[in-house]
Amino acid sequence: MIGPGIGSWPARRARMNPATVALCTDDEELTYAELAVRVEHTAARLRELGVSAGTRVAYLGPNSIDTWVCFFATARAGGIFVSLNIRLAAPEIGYMLADSGSHVLVHGPECAELATASDPAEHGVAHVLPAADLRPSSRPEAAVGSPMPAPIAEEDPVELDDPVLILYTSGTTGRPKGAVLTHGNLTWNTVNQLAHVDVLSTDVALCVAPLFHVTGLGQVSMPTLLKGGAVVVVPKFEAGGFLALIVRRRATCFSAVPTMLQMMCEHPDWESADLSSLRYVIYGGSPIAEEVAQAWLDRGVVVQQGYGMTEASPGVFMALPDGASSRPVSAGVPHFFTDVRLDAEGEPVAGPGRGELLVRGPHVFAGYWNRPEETAQVLDKGWYRSGDVLRIEDDGWAYVVDRVKDMIISGGENIYPAEVEAAIAELADVSAAAVVGVPDQTWGEVGCAYVVLRSGADLDEIALRAHLEQRLARYKIPRYVEMCDELPRNATGKVLRSVLREQARQDHPSAH
Repeated sequence: MIGPGIGSWPARRARMNPATVALCTDDEELTYAELAVRVEHTAARLRELGVSAGTRVAYLGPNSIDTWVCFFATARAGGIFVSLNIRLAAPEIGYMLADSGSHVLVHGPECAELATASDPAEHGVAHVLPAADLRPSSRPEAAVGSPMPAPIAEEDPVELDDPVLILYTSGTTGRPKGAVLTHGNLTWNTVNQLAHVDVLSTDVALCVAPLFHVTGLGQVSMPTLLKGGAVVVVPKFEAGGFLALIVRRRATCFSAVPTMLQMMCEHPDWESADLSSLRYVIYGGSPIAEEVAQAWLDRGVVVQQGYGMTEASPGVFMALPDGASSRPVSAGVPHFFTDVRLDAEGEPVAGPGRGELLVRGPHVFAGYWNRPEETAQVLDKGWYRSGDVLRIEDDGWAYVVDRVKDMIISGGENIYPAEVEAAIAELADVSAAAVVGVPDQTWGEVGCAYVVLRSGADLDEIALRAHLEQRLARYKIPRYVEMCDELPRNATGKVLRSVLREQARQDHPSAH
């Protein structure tokens, strides 16, 4: 049941206070003192399972208090938290368990079947356990104003350069790769957020962005926790329910992808929902329609677009509260402790202009897990090559123009065509395949697959989709499948994706 602390949030005491609520759901709440005890208990339990400096602990489950506790406890024990996307298929989860060398797999009750189907033992995982097994036998009680508890067990000390988190990003070569973020990366991203946004100890933040994405951790929730605010953990997004939650909790902030914002402003409850408690909303992950941003601005909500990537923990640019309303689709200006530059065909762009974005700063990642060659391809003397083309205007505000990479962003999820194409190519009837993005009014982009069959093959779309459903997350499966005689190629045989993108627009005009 919900305790008295939540009902009194509008009058919460400012500043860090061990007795104030840190994390809560509709069924549970933890004060900061209770959270500290719970983390110490879980860290000690992980140590019993063999977790020490550098040990990987994988977690598979929707947003929950258990997710946060396991994350903090893994870090407390010196380990590395591997946050797994619950929307992936079992073979994808198995690959990540093996690639990361995870020693422990913790799962939420909703993902028990998926955890088993991923064959963790086959992939080297020594311990698989429900998140509930890491909880204390009884709820920890802490006296109001009591000091932080002493550690239950000796823990390995960590430095800012030590890795703490592995998040998998879809790979351009068909295999996801683990981006390694350090304690320092997450710390500096949080500092950047605090410098850019007026986070308060009285804030009530809704944590709805998934914690297996860096945005869920870094853009609102961790800065709020650092300031001593309250974070309401939301396991699943549903537009009407989320609008009601804003009202019920008197929420002050949250982060989301544009698709979520669009779904809410198109919901029947949009006009009647009381949004007056919201001080700011951060969104990013894909371009936003100007009318969606304007709909929120018209309701008096400060919406700030952010731009970043997993490899930057993630923040690089963010709109300022003053100026966002007149530039509703701008990604804003660089964070305080972030260096950026634009390159055009290998030459730096002097002043305003457009080019590939390079990023440098203490929040830029350490590299890809066990991928030195791929790390070297994107890190040049500390500068991370984003693969995105940005335009920076005379006033310093940035706009995302295009992608050097072929990545598709659908509802805030990154989809790399090479990964989908590799899965399609497993079918013996397939001669060649190419996947491109086509604009979509709801999801921003969706995939369109052009497939060439071998002579005499009788593969149909239903069989192709059934094959992909066994290998890929549903959001990666192309919305459209077109069987064709050949793919457009240049003189060297490279697929002309620009031609296919235009063809996809013509084939599916209703999508945009």
